[in-house]
Amino acid sequence: MSSLAFATFGLSTFTITNCPQTLTVAPQFLPHSLRIADLAANQLMEIYPLTFGEKPELRSVYLHDNQLTNTGLPFDAFHGSEAVTTLILSSNQLSYLPPSLPSSLVRLHLQNNQIAKVPRGALGRQSQLRELYLQHNRLSDAGLDATTFSKLKSLEYLDLSNNRLGEVPEGLPSSLVILHLGRNQIHHVPAGRLSGARGLQYLLLQHNPLGPVGLEPAAFQGLRGLHTLHLYANGLEEVPPGLPRHLRALMLPHNRISKLGPQALVATPFLVDLNLAHNRLTSAHLHHLAFCHLGHLQTLDLAGNRLTLLPQGLPGSLQVLRLPRNQVNSLDPEPMTNLSMLQELHLGHNRLRVGSIMPGTWQEVPSLKLLDLSHNELSFVPPDLPEALEFLYLQGNRIGSVGAQAFLSTPHLRALVLRSNQLLMTSISPEAFLNLLHLEVVDTSGNPEPVIVKMPRRPRRPQAH
Repeated sequence: MSSLAFATFGLSTFTITNCPQTLTVAPQFLPHSLRIADLAANQLMEIYPLTFGEKPELRSVYLHDNQLTNTGLPFDAFHGSEAVTTLILSSNQLSYLPPSLPSSLVRLHLQNNQIAKVPRGALGRQSQLRELYLQHNRLSDAGLDATTFSKLKSLEYLDLSNNRLGEVPEGLPSSLVILHLGRNQIHHVPAGRLSGARGLQYLLLQHNPLGPVGLEPAAFQGLRGLHTLHLYANGLEEVPPGLPRHLRALMLPHNRISKLGPQALVATPFLVDLNLAHNRLTSAHLHHLAFCHLGHLQTLDLAGNRLTLLPQGLPGSLQVLRLPRNQVNSLDPEPMTNLSMLQELHLGHNRLRVGSIMPGTWQEVPSLKLLDLSHNELSFVPPDLPEALEFLYLQGNRIGSVGAQAFLSTPHLRALVLRSNQLLMTSISPEAFLNLLHLEVVDTSGNPEPVIVKMPRRPRRPQAH
């Protein structure tokens, strides 16, 4: 479909999206009163100067999912349209940032292009810009300079992920709140490079080759408001030094951390969420004071390590503890003595047997609502489970029978998974579920023979008169 001509006056919204006959060239003339133009998901290769130019009321332009190159976007495409706040050019074929963008822009989406360069001054007038999406392009350090972002005094969100950057860009504005640099080639973060972005709250650096020495001790200096730091899959061998004191979430999974000393986390006493999953931690090299300073910690993820025991010195604030896919072979009350607020305990894919769970263990976690003991070596349901328990996962064990008193201590149980054990129809006592008046789900599939569980009758609610 070729260019269209419109002489309709008063039109405020123009939309041509996913038409049976798609546009390859934009309409040459659109109404002077236009406020919203949506030409997304066509095959546009060319825009005319007056397609969007000389439209003083124009606010939003959607051009994503087309075939626009820089030659198809004229230099003066937005001349006389200085009220545009939203411009979506994602998923096209642009090779550099278009010049002469409206100075009024608040949101600029350029992801999924072929952009290798931001020309000097291309973003020099966009002082109102708050969101800039440049992920999934071909940006390298040579395609940026110290002034690329420095004049974006209102910028809050900058996404540069999935590019080819070897360093954190220079000249980041102090207004920046979220900086996404994941999946680049960043191997070094020098001291001071991030200090200009002193308002930064979320920093994502995952999937980069930082290695053991890529983060200088003062790399995060000045970032007093940093709230969340993602560093997973970077080849780190220890918790980085010099972390901001008020950090709340620290994501370090899929690194090479093999030990935690007593001082490893002292600098971040306000952590709420700590993820150390899929590292190389062993119980022998996990100091008993490693977590004791974290008085605000609510979620601790240690999945996929090499731990044989529960960590010592866990803070009493903890609500979720994840330890699946370790080598835990015993449980005793001592590591749990302080965990009265724990609500979820994930111990799937370990080496636990009923005999290796010491008496009194479950009494230390009276608030526990979810317990995952799946894929261990249990031969029957562990006794004296916490009274507050609502979700119990026991699939993939060796449970061959369920006695009449198996769930006497868990009257609030709502879901029970006994899938893929060694149960027979005659293995389950008819009285086992009688007192579980809140039970909604029992999964017994995947056992040697079909097992049918008779659900307890719930008391009828009195009818309102």
